[in-house]
Amino acid sequence: MRIVLMMLIGVFLYASDATLEIVKSADNRPSVVIQDASVFGTETTRQKFFRLVMGDLKVTAHFKVEDTYHYTGYDALVDPMLKSYNYLLRYRFREGDQQRLYMDVKAFELPSGSPFYERSYRVANRARYPFLIHQAVIDFNDFLKMPSVAWMKRYVVFSEYVKPKHADIVIADYTLTYRKRLVSGGLNIFPKWADREQKGIYFTKLGRRPVLYYYNIYTGQQRKVATSDGMLVCSDVSRDGKKLLLTMAPDGQPDIYQYHLDSGMKERLTFYSGIDVSAQYIDGEKRIVFVSDRLGYPNIFASRIGSRGVQQMVFHGRNNNACSAHGRYIVYSSRETDNAFSSNTFNLYLISTQTDYIRRLTASGVNQFPKFSEDGESVIYLKHYASQSAIGIIRLNYNEGYLFPLKGKRIQSIDW
Repeated sequence: MRIVLMMLIGVFLYASDATLEIVKSADNRPSVVIQDASVFGTETTRQKFFRLVMGDLKVTAHFKVEDTYHYTGYDALVDPMLKSYNYLLRYRFREGDQQRLYMDVKAFELPSGSPFYERSYRVANRARYPFLIHQAVIDFNDFLKMPSVAWMKRYVVFSEYVKPKHADIVIADYTLTYRKRLVSGGLNIFPKWADREQKGIYFTKLGRRPVLYYYNIYTGQQRKVATSDGMLVCSDVSRDGKKLLLTMAPDGQPDIYQYHLDSGMKERLTFYSGIDVSAQYIDGEKRIVFVSDRLGYPNIFASRIGSRGVQQMVFHGRNNNACSAHGRYIVYSSRETDNAFSSNTFNLYLISTQTDYIRRLTASGVNQFPKFSEDGESVIYLKHYASQSAIGIIRLNYNEGYLFPLKGKRIQSIDW
């Protein structure tokens, strides 16, 4: 059972600091210069706002973004020195009563300096200011008819170790700037979004027996869903939210089960004397992909629901694990080395369920727990390299990657 938990949990990561990682940039993207016109916050706060606006624009992968901080009045004329860029994006944060915070945004076309876009946003809780920025960048991107980056406003949910045998469930924005603790007390692990709207999560609480709970992130209501001996982890949820894929080990050996929420019926999907874990729906939820040691080492397999037939999906590497699926694509982590005397490298790979297509997504470090974005165009993951750890974002269609530091936290698992 310890081996199974290590396969599921992967590598514990320790955070320090991380930098921007760019694999490739396109040269024909429009250039953007940013101006801060805020009348709220200290210099440190304003720099924090600026870095987040700049970071969001860069992560879209649709713009070449000027890194220099500029401060001006919100209604000031455009500085002629900036007219070598394609766009000027000017923003202003304003303080409201109680905890309200406002953000105004306007954009100018360059070199003419003509304003062509203006929006205003507000939040009732200032701690949520990252979502003001994410929404502003999403809307500006949409106005210019760029491919959607709506995933920026989605929550990330993860389990965070706080002390031995204690882990809390936390939600955050994708940069980890905003954080809110949802569940604490005891060992709470493997959070999984329960629905596409991100209203609730499933998670496992470990005690004498593992218990699967549902938690509503808006009301705080919590209810028990299932319990089992040995192991109980929710790895995927059907699109209609009525079925769960569970890893369970009622007889001491982990297999994949499909749990029907309406009836409480558990349907066993894999029948193997070894280890089957971490299943994901693929191909319109007619098949599943999962991790198994049936070759003598962890690898990725697929099976049609209702059939005992199993298909090997990956023919590369000797330790492939932590897979995530979207449509006909699978992303997984693969150990590239097996050296007992030095650190190992785990890279992420992308494959197709219908062709021999394979693509390496990372090049160094320990890269674990990949998860697709809702639109399938980005992957989030945990990266550990040397003494640094971070959450990474890979923009698949643009061959670009970005890293956000974990700042001393140990993350057990993550979902997007």
